[in-house]
Amino acid sequence: MKISYFTICLLFSFIGNAQQPYFPNAHSSWEQRSPNDFHIDESKLNSAVAFAEANEYSGSRDLRIAILKGFEREPFHQIMGPTKKRGGPAGLIIKDGYIVAQWGDIKRVDMTFSVTKSFLSTMAGLAEDKGLIRDTKDLVGDYIWDGTFDGAHNAKITWKHLLQQNSAWSGELWGGKDWADRPPRNGGIDDWKLDTPKEPGTVMEYNDVRVNVLAYALTHVWRKPMPLVLKEHIMDKIGASSTWRWFGYDNAWTEIDGLQMKSVTGGGHSGAGIFISAEDMARFGLLFLNNGKWQNEQLVSSNWIKKATTPSIPNVNYGFMWWLNKKGDRHWQGLSEDIYYAAGFGGNFIVIDKTHNMVVVTRWLEPNKIGDFMTKINSAFN
Repeated sequence: MKISYFTICLLFSFIGNAQQPYFPNAHSSWEQRSPNDFHIDESKLNSAVAFAEANEYSGSRDLRIAILKGFEREPFHQIMGPTKKRGGPAGLIIKDGYIVAQWGDIKRVDMTFSVTKSFLSTMAGLAEDKGLIRDTKDLVGDYIWDGTFDGAHNAKITWKHLLQQNSAWSGELWGGKDWADRPPRNGGIDDWKLDTPKEPGTVMEYNDVRVNVLAYALTHVWRKPMPLVLKEHIMDKIGASSTWRWFGYDNAWTEIDGLQMKSVTGGGHSGAGIFISAEDMARFGLLFLNNGKWQNEQLVSSNWIKKATTPSIPNVNYGFMWWLNKKGDRHWQGLSEDIYYAAGFGGNFIVIDKTHNMVVVTRWLEPNKIGDFMTKINSAFN
């Protein structure tokens, strides 16, 4: 049987179009598909959603109360930036770009806490992509010479150290002392503040003061506020809503080029950080699922994403402010080691699952239930 040239062209055109990923347009409804369209067990997927709804974060919905209770061990801890009462459990499961499940109010704007760190990391990635930072192995003090990185210890710190949270930066910023942020379980104030800082690059210490130092340094490198960089280079281009906000502490002002600019935070454990909807979080996740490409435009280089999701030497489960599902202390048993995710206080997550070409956003899930939740979703694919 002879096949015409026109038929062959039509066939290849169809195949090419079928392989094109779907991206939701701005200011329009995100297209939904049935799980059955992707050979996903709908009853198991519904069971996973029911699990998320039934395991709401146990902390107060008044986040001022939850924050003060959650970080009560920290000496001098106080609320220094905006907060907001939260909603209930919410989330989306995105397969091949389409919504296959959703629950709760996905358009409600809530605090997202340390999920903000993955957005902040991306600002560093854009800076490197555009040549504002030559290489993350560079010393930060070669870019920021105002004293923030002075001294024998702080002078050793690179951008990579800040991004991997193993910088051991020593000092005070916006009233926050590095040693008072998430102090060790043992000892007291004198032990903590007089302890010799670790050698940069050797020990991961989850520490918001040091993360905020990164935000401060990036603000000076970009010479503009981080929310503006995020809006122009990412959020507008992925069709995010106009409802998200990125705050800093009330006193976190710096002067650049004669202009007063707010230096934002990379989390919300003293208030501030990114306030955002689950739907906008899912758009950000979809960008990373597609290796930094949105439709036909490469917004974040695939090289940066590879670096950002490479395990650090001190902690195999942490890259450039993304958690990695490698075999370590935070490994989700039975799930792909290619999974990586953003995580925030109170059970806020953006999960990138390359194996299933899937993004999962879940909000206000009891944090220790995330592994079980992802296992239930995974079972729907088997």
